[in-house]
Amino acid sequence: MPLSDVRKPSEQLGERIPVLPIRSTVVFPSGATALQIGYAPNVEALNAHPEHELIVAIVSTLDESQDIPPRTLEKVATAVRVLERLNLPGGTIQTTLQGLKRIHLDDVRFEDGYYTARPRAVEEVPLSAEDAEPVVERILTAVTGLAARVDRIPDEVPRILRMNLGDPGRFADLAATLCNLKLPDRDAVLGALDVGRRLALVQAALESAWERAREVEAAVAPAEPAATGAEPPRSGPARTAELRRRIQALQAELGEVDPLEREADEMLRKLEMARLPARVAAVARREAERLRSSSTSAQEASELRTYLEALISVPWNKRAGDGRIQLAEVEKAFHEEHLGMDESKQRLLEVLAVAELRNDLRGPIPCIVGPPGVGKRTLAAAIARGLGRPLVRLELGGRGEGQLFGTRRTRAGAQVGKLMQAIADCGVKNPVFLLEELDEAGLGNVEGDPVEALEEALDPENRDEFVDRYLDVGFDLSEAFFIGSAGDFYRIPRDLRDLFIEIRIAGYTPEEKIAIARDWLFPRILQEHGLSTEEVSIADETLLFLTRGYARDAGVGNLRRSLAAVMRFIARQKAEQRATEWAVTREMIEEVLGYPRWAATMAESQPEVGVVTGLAWTASGGELMFIEALKMPGTGRLVITGLLGDVMRESVNAAYSYVRSRAEELGIPRETFGEFDIHVHFPVGATPKDGPSAGAAVTLAIASSLSDRPVRHDFALTGEVTLRGKILEIGGVKEKVLAAYRAGITKVILPTGNQRDVREVPADVRERMEFFSVERMDQVFDLALLGDVPGLAPVAVHGDGPHPIRPAERQAAGEADR
Repeated sequence: MPLSDVRKPSEQLGERIPVLPIRSTVVFPSGATALQIGYAPNVEALNAHPEHELIVAIVSTLDESQDIPPRTLEKVATAVRVLERLNLPGGTIQTTLQGLKRIHLDDVRFEDGYYTARPRAVEEVPLSAEDAEPVVERILTAVTGLAARVDRIPDEVPRILRMNLGDPGRFADLAATLCNLKLPDRDAVLGALDVGRRLALVQAALESAWERAREVEAAVAPAEPAATGAEPPRSGPARTAELRRRIQALQAELGEVDPLEREADEMLRKLEMARLPARVAAVARREAERLRSSSTSAQEASELRTYLEALISVPWNKRAGDGRIQLAEVEKAFHEEHLGMDESKQRLLEVLAVAELRNDLRGPIPCIVGPPGVGKRTLAAAIARGLGRPLVRLELGGRGEGQLFGTRRTRAGAQVGKLMQAIADCGVKNPVFLLEELDEAGLGNVEGDPVEALEEALDPENRDEFVDRYLDVGFDLSEAFFIGSAGDFYRIPRDLRDLFIEIRIAGYTPEEKIAIARDWLFPRILQEHGLSTEEVSIADETLLFLTRGYARDAGVGNLRRSLAAVMRFIARQKAEQRATEWAVTREMIEEVLGYPRWAATMAESQPEVGVVTGLAWTASGGELMFIEALKMPGTGRLVITGLLGDVMRESVNAAYSYVRSRAEELGIPRETFGEFDIHVHFPVGATPKDGPSAGAAVTLAIASSLSDRPVRHDFALTGEVTLRGKILEIGGVKEKVLAAYRAGITKVILPTGNQRDVREVPADVRERMEFFSVERMDQVFDLALLGDVPGLAPVAVHGDGPHPIRPAERQAAGEADR
């Protein structure tokens, strides 16, 4: 029967319980005692109940007679469990007893050769640690002084007592036991149900013992030098020990407490109440004992206090929730917080399902990848809410190893790492832990390599023994649910990337942004600005204007900021009582935000010679990339501008060479290449650009400029081109297609190898767009250059599968553009 089961003795112990009167000692709760049982009724009681782990009542008595009156035993006793018993010669039984709790004995009877009683539960009157602290300090001071003067109290007793400061009642019981108080004093302590009175009894008994020790010392002091004929030690360790003993004795006599002693005792009390794991408690007690040393400097004492406070603040055993993974609750939280993103939600639920089946969280870590403002952080928050755990965030960008995982205490300014500090702040050991900016880890001028330390901390095999450099003790991270977030998954260092599963969020369509703004953003922003839906309204057409003109990014960050700016404008009008109702209009938006940031360009409004709409992938999502090629009199030079990387410059050179090889088919006279220069420019020149996926767009721009044929403005394209004109597949199709859709472009040319990627595009976007799948550059010329250009028949992808476009359809489209 565990100790926690002994709650109501009248129910757990039965109606009657064997009683063992003891004359030699008092057994207190929560302690183990070895005791020889020789009193005949007690031996009979044990023999009559041979069952394993028998529970009996131990009660002290001062009656020396063989027949103890039962009425004198009706008082507070201790319910104990008989753990071991061994029959000794002479009828004695050697026992090991475990104290359980105080009970009161009623209706004590002597029958069948031993005593029995009816147990009754008792209610103790507790005392807070703050109220108990002054008395506890005086008891510790007295015990320390007595241990220095009398032999019956071992020197280690004060240290043992200081390790048990968390519970004042248990401290009083332990002090009464270890200090060998007289039997009546110990019995009085056992019978005191008020913890405050219990401590006072211990203090009074110790002070009485102190007075007796002083009287004995005074009586023998004059004769001591003559009797011993020895001088007291005057130097060395013996002299130091003697002086420290005298200091302790004087402090006990004056009832004073050394400040270092008080501080160490207070720290030990906190450690006891913190219920630290055994290995951590051992380290903490060792450091707390160092505070007592007279050689401890003020700076060292401050460092010790800081270290111990850090140890105590860590939630070594505290958890949130019941530890179970409720997939239904997480899915519900997803739908309440997010619109769309069905694929990302399903991937996250699959990871959680695996963790539920494995009954641990040691599997690969999900990494949510996407541009800013798409909801990476709120997805993690929804998971935390569904699991009933707090969310902890840790930004990795620009932080060194010491900042993240602590610095050694031997270094100046040492401190606990951000990871452990975040866990300490949340108060539980199993939070949902969001590691932000994984692709920025280790970049910049940081001290130490945080990537290697991250790999060590997140490795499933090492996660249960994570060691912060400052704390220098192992902490179990295996119960925390880690989630990563990044803008570019492939910028995460490779070894670290192997620990994660990529879950990509491409961004939102304008229709999704409108729905998010109407159902989620707009009501919350109104509330934040002291407004209501009864006072302010906005039409979907206005939200579309706001989305296309001011918030064309992949996420909803710009949309939120734009709406907030308009609401501040209205809030001022409300504060000045200019009106009571407002309808947000285009004119109001332009008055507050200025002219639209994104306006229709020439490439979007009409066909242009040498101007092509390309598609690019960035960490912020897909973007349009307008490529311009200009023919001018010269000597055949190729000029390239626009802050390009080496790969893109090589791609432009390859495109120019391919156009020269196809000059006859494109209708370009050969002398053109010697009499004209070609300048290829990538606008927004301050933005770095690199990669081969603009090859098809560059080739089309050069061909358009040299052949003087305009390019269709309603097409956007992407793809890498070889010197032979083959178009190779590229990445980021979903992001690029969504960027085209947000800009109002509905026709996209893609490499044939990317047909499978079209399935990742949201179904409503696929229905509104037309996809053209091409294998060679000739097909691109045939599709996008206006005029009769010979080439191969292209293939279009509509929704689920490809099919050829009939020549009549291409001719009609070309005539319409003309």
